[in-house]
Amino acid sequence: MRIAVVGKYIGLQDAYKSIYEALIHGGIVNNAKVEIKKVDSEDIEKLGAGKLLGDVSGILIPGGFGSRGIAGKLKAVQFAREKKIPFLGLCLGMQCAVIEFSRNVCGFKDANSTEFNLKTKHPVISLLEEQKKIKGLGGTMRLGSYPCKIRRSSLARRIYGRDLIFERHRHRYEFNDKYRKILEKQGLRFSGVCPKRNLVEIVELSAHPYFIAVQFHPEFKSKPDSAHPLFREFIKAALNPNAKVQNPK
Repeated sequence: MRIAVVGKYIGLQDAYKSIYEALIHGGIVNNAKVEIKKVDSEDIEKLGAGKLLGDVSGILIPGGFGSRGIAGKLKAVQFAREKKIPFLGLCLGMQCAVIEFSRNVCGFKDANSTEFNLKTKHPVISLLEEQKKIKGLGGTMRLGSYPCKIRRSSLARRIYGRDLIFERHRHRYEFNDKYRKILEKQGLRFSGVCPKRNLVEIVELSAHPYFIAVQFHPEFKSKPDSAHPLFREFIKAALNPNAKVQNPK
């Protein structure tokens, strides 16, 4: 089965190595051979999502920085959401999922991250308040392991089988909490938050076979003999989109 990784650094051999390996781990636990289709997000901007993603069973959008290739990533998110293709977003992938939903479901056509457009009328992704005061960027990102409290009766809860998890981070921009109620009213679920600061860590769509995006990097904790739960269930969903995720034993 084929999984598309839609990124902006596809041409660099080791840019997404941990993600490629985690996908393979997800295949091992599901007794499936995973073929990874590397898709440059800028090619989607030129050729369209349907032409490049129409032959895949799942779509993954990894992390990254900067505005290059973002339009293509947003088209990939929209394609996965509308065509009911299993989707997993990581870090920037989660931010793209929020932006796409804000634009195409909530009608905020100008919705964006302040990383890409400082003048956006709807900054659904923005810097933390303490980050706004920083002038030098060296060593100032949100780094390391942080707790995440998972909402009951959510896809994330069924995937992890736990109420509290710890995952690794490497980012500077966060979901803008001012938009949480508006987006949730339209169907985007905020199923994981950092308890100390109430920062959004996981978003998902309930009206979709498997659509989940996280602010952290689960690929760093995946192993050949112990696939990370998000990758395990992502591959399982890609193999059988109609099967519901069950609570792990």
